[in-house]
Amino acid sequence: MKSKKLLSLIVACTMALSMASCGSSSSDGDSSSSGSSSSSQNKTETPKLDGYEILWSDEFDGDKLNEDIWSYDPHEPGWTNNELQEYTTSTDNVFVKDGKVILKAIKSQKDGKDYYTSGKIKSQNKKDFTYGKVSISAKVPFGKGLWPALWMMPKDEQHYGQWPKCGEIDIMEVLGNDVSTAYGTIHYGEPHSEQQQTYKLIESDFEKEFHEFSVEWEPGEIRWYIDGHEYLKVNDWFTAVEGEDDKPYPAPFDQPFFVQMNLAVGGDWPGNPDADTNFDKAEFEIDYVRVYQKPNYDKNVKKPEVVMRKALEDGNYIYNGNFAEAEDLTDDKNWKFLLFNGGEGAAKIENNEIVITSSKEGTEEYSVQLVQPELPMIKGKKYRATFEAYADEPRDMIVCVSAPTAGWVRYLKDTKLKLTKEKQKFTYEFDMNSKTDPNGRLEFNMGKCGSTATIHISNVRVEEIK
Repeated sequence: MKSKKLLSLIVACTMALSMASCGSSSSDGDSSSSGSSSSSQNKTETPKLDGYEILWSDEFDGDKLNEDIWSYDPHEPGWTNNELQEYTTSTDNVFVKDGKVILKAIKSQKDGKDYYTSGKIKSQNKKDFTYGKVSISAKVPFGKGLWPALWMMPKDEQHYGQWPKCGEIDIMEVLGNDVSTAYGTIHYGEPHSEQQQTYKLIESDFEKEFHEFSVEWEPGEIRWYIDGHEYLKVNDWFTAVEGEDDKPYPAPFDQPFFVQMNLAVGGDWPGNPDADTNFDKAEFEIDYVRVYQKPNYDKNVKKPEVVMRKALEDGNYIYNGNFAEAEDLTDDKNWKFLLFNGGEGAAKIENNEIVITSSKEGTEEYSVQLVQPELPMIKGKKYRATFEAYADEPRDMIVCVSAPTAGWVRYLKDTKLKLTKEKQKFTYEFDMNSKTDPNGRLEFNMGKCGSTATIHISNVRVEEIK
């Protein structure tokens, strides 16, 4: 939730001092170690999981928030991400009803202007833990500018340094204008780095019914699930004070974290509400929070070795850059075609080119997008990107080389180019001055440009020239 940039990935994408024993919650300052004793309100029995013990849970069976587990987390508007809401301690914004906790966003007027309040709760200093499985059943609200989130932060943010050095685990985020897509993310390091994946429902969305969002956090690996389906696994991260050596792996994800849940309004990522956002239904519903832990964890882990993509024999780091193979554009190999935020379209490979047709351009430049990740960007090297392109009608397109796991910085800056009906060759050179990154990403962004004219791209190359 902190300091987000626009996140457009479907495929994206350390450090010692073990803070506590991970075999029991008491060593992490937790007040209890079983689901049955964690809440006198609970009537629903928390189910057991093979290989895990119940650390704590809340089934929200009472008639008010269990403050043995949760604290209200009030903040003024603009606290982070330029969000609009004030987080309050009011039971209008946070309340328990029908076996669920409800975080409700409310729109009112203050000093003649729209004013928003909402709810945020956290388990910090009450139910902190190191390693485990967190499962949360939730249903999100629909509406532009609404931003529900389930996430985790360290109990002591200063142990490795302020965000992002301290680390952050985002179990789930959904943008209210696209409730069919959920995001799982980690943030870490200095410079700010992140890894992310999305999970998209095809015939439903996360507003219509409850879904279970889970994270399995172990030494050296974190896995994300929705309804039991794994969609992201991360085992390569770091943290450091800029200019200093990395902390020993697996820092910063080797210290006590806590769970927090909130419904934000507006901000840098989702944008602000519009006239169609219905605040009568702006409720983030959570049915349960269940935290499990294995009896033991092997903390003797090593950071995986980074394997850099090899250039092809002709020096090209782009695989299938001549579009000779009519590959699957939905898998995680080579080219991938993506749609976000209202973008609609299709892509196909034929006659040694890729053809992108759009029916709706969407609300963002990346709403219609073609990418190829895993480009090795080595500090101190110089690169050249070349390709040929034309459109059925004159229109704009944006090209860049981005860093999806390094804070979305640009190695080749966002460059708008004019496509004509005649095929043109485009050439861009750039110096790699940032920390070496094995996961640079070539992007062609075709959304929010005032046109849905069909685009043809061919002969794509990225090569090292110095």
